[in-house]
Order: sequence, then structure tokens, then C-alpha cells
Amino acid sequence: MQLDDRDRRILTLLQQDARMSNADLAESVGMSASALWRRVRALEEVGVIERYGAIINPAAMGLGFQAIVHVHLTRHDPEKLVEFIRAIEGNALVQECYATTGQADYHLRILAPDLEAYNHFLEQFLFRLPAVASAQTNMVLRTIKHNKPVLP
Repeated sequence: MQLDDRDRRILTLLQQDARMSNADLAESVGMSASALWRRVRALEEVGVIERYGAIINPAAMGLGFQAIVHVHLTRHDPEKLVEFIRAIEGNALVQECYATTGQADYHLRILAPDLEAYNHFLEQFLFRLPAVASAQTNMVLRTIKHNKPVLP
């Protein structure tokens, strides 16, 4: 799908406020409500808009400990890799997981209530996965930039 200026404006506005009414959104981009609805629907159908959601403050939810974990694997055989990925996907403390190039095989962003909970995550979960050789933790001291809109 080729995005035009109106599509980009719609995407920008929806990223700022996904609860904006169809009528307000249509007025903001200079379209009729029905034409806007069709355009948003098309953006959803082709996967440009994946989903709608709320941005939650982790500290307000009691999740005051955040870390980036660089995971090194011992084995790269497909069975162990699938097991590792399934375990990571199923763990609620793991907010994000990236397979990357460089020294570490995977990078995880972890949210936990405190250091004790994070230590439990390491000892009772991560280090028990057969594919994991080691992990290096960088504690997040302060968030500088987070959940910024994708610029269409």
C-alpha cells in the first residue's frame, strides 16, 4: 500500500490518541467520516495498523525494576532455539525480545517489581533454559525515550 499525506496524518493522529472519535479524526484530516472510516479500515487490513492499545506506566503498576539483558546461547540447534523462544514468549516479565547481530544472541527488556523478583527470574527461569550459556544485565537507571510514534 502506498501511503499518501492523508494516511500519514491519520497514522500520526491515531498514535497520539487512538481513542479519537472517527468524526474528530475525519475533521482533523479534512475528510468525510465514511471516507475516513474506509481509509482506516484499509490501513488495518494491509497491516499498517496492527492493533490499538493503552500505554501503561510500569511504576504505577508496581514494576519499578527495569533491565536490558544480553543473552548468549550455548547451542544454536533448532530444537533448543524453539524451546528458548517459546519460554521467553511465555514469561510475563519479558516485555521485548530481539534477536540481533553482535556479541549477544538475544536482548531482552525486563520489567519486574524489584531486584529480588529479577534475581528470581534469572535463577529460576532464564538460567534453567538449556540453550542459555550466560547473560549480562544492564539495569535501567532512567528512561530517556520510550513508546515514541512511528513516523509515517
